Amino acid sequence: MNILFAAAEVAPLTKVGGLADVIRSLPSELIKRGHEVRVIVPKYGFVDYSQYEITSVISSLTIVSLGECRKITVEQISIEDISVYLVSADIFRKADTVYGGNEVERFWVFCDCVSEVLSRLDWRPSIVHCHDWHTALIPLLARKNHEDYRTVFTIHNIRYQGYFDEHILLRSGLGQYLNAGIPGMPYLPWNVITQGILWADVINAVSENFAAEILTVEGGFGMQDILKFRKDRLFGIRNGLGGEEFGPRTDKLIAANFSVDNFDGKAVNKRELQKMAGWAENPEIPLIGMVSRMDEQKGMDIILDAVPEIIRNGQMQFVFLGRGSGHYEEALRRLEAKFPGNVKAFITYDNAKAHLIYAGADLFLMPSKWEPCGLSQMIAMRYGTVPVVRKTGGLADTVSNLSQDMKRGTGCVFNEYSSGELVVALKKAAELFKDKAAWKRVMQRIMKQDFAWEGPAEEYESLYKMALGLGIDETI
Repeated sequence: MNILFAAAEVAPLTKVGGLADVIRSLPSELIKRGHEVRVIVPKYGFVDYSQYEITSVISSLTIVSLGECRKITVEQISIEDISVYLVSADIFRKADTVYGGNEVERFWVFCDCVSEVLSRLDWRPSIVHCHDWHTALIPLLARKNHEDYRTVFTIHNIRYQGYFDEHILLRSGLGQYLNAGIPGMPYLPWNVITQGILWADVINAVSENFAAEILTVEGGFGMQDILKFRKDRLFGIRNGLGGEEFGPRTDKLIAANFSVDNFDGKAVNKRELQKMAGWAENPEIPLIGMVSRMDEQKGMDIILDAVPEIIRNGQMQFVFLGRGSGHYEEALRRLEAKFPGNVKAFITYDNAKAHLIYAGADLFLMPSKWEPCGLSQMIAMRYGTVPVVRKTGGLADTVSNLSQDMKRGTGCVFNEYSSGELVVALKKAAELFKDKAAWKRVMQRIMKQDFAWEGPAEEYESLYKMALGLGIDETI
């Protein structure tokens, strides 16, 4: 089966978040399963492409998008085993970042470009797999143009929806389609993601629990009614974790390698992490790390309330790494200044530091307000680092609560989104950490968890077959 992934980003070329990792890892797994999978993304002006061999696919093409004639080109590169199409246009070349700025107009143009380009490629997909609102117009355009490929639309984060105004709608010429009446259809908000939900042949969310949550008022962010309308075509598939970057046996960015059978290197990494934070070596104190975007979604408000109480009432060290809201960045700096022996905040993006935190911390902090799937908790467990998470979205699907005897469970899980509940979870973690023999068994258990892409890739194959109208056992 020929499958084209359409997305705003792909690792390592234009990696902003977990979406880029999925666009890199899932196609690779599908290729192993015998499919031909390619990726199409915008060619941004701020990205250095010099390390790639670039081949011209379409040297010149003029399309009309949002009422303007736009000259575009299409080039092709390879990221290891994956062929990647780069769509170039002025609106992409002038962008300073993947997201932000005039992003709704930019990704609207990208969808138009993809729709026009597909009929001109020597290679034809049978499935176009669209990811998040940035590509959500492609299913509508496929229906409008009576294309012979089918579309699958994956929701990675329902919170971001691509709101547009009447001006863009008038320029697009799509008003009659966006507002087309379908019997029983609920009111449609003026955003782009709605169109992917409405017109895709199959829809999925990136974890089973997230797929259930987005049908509710609390978790749907206004999309719950249109999702309920298409509930028979909505499925949940957990993201996988690629094996190419993270792994304690082979990771070249950590201080010492280790395995599920030999944890000596884990202790070395903890010492290095404490040294990096400016602290003395102390194997007895529980050290909790967090690698994250610093914003409301990731639980920063309850973290800032909980950490002082934990430090005042017991010994624990916290290492934070990431960027985000200026408000939260400054609050972390103040917390570090107040508790210099217990809090270290690296307000930056640093891959080497991230790897050391995953490998050297005893616990990993991820008390998200909402979390469609999450990769960090899976990465942490691969390094034997016990996650502390809130039961939401993909965190509920991948982390189970530790029993008091530590014979069951893979992390410390709390339900209510509050600093008080987080404090209780952290105190539990600190208490359990004291039993070193049982803790080691927990580390071994979580390192054996299978978060590889094989299972999810097989489930995606089933979605593709459904989109093509094939029976589950029919060959492709």
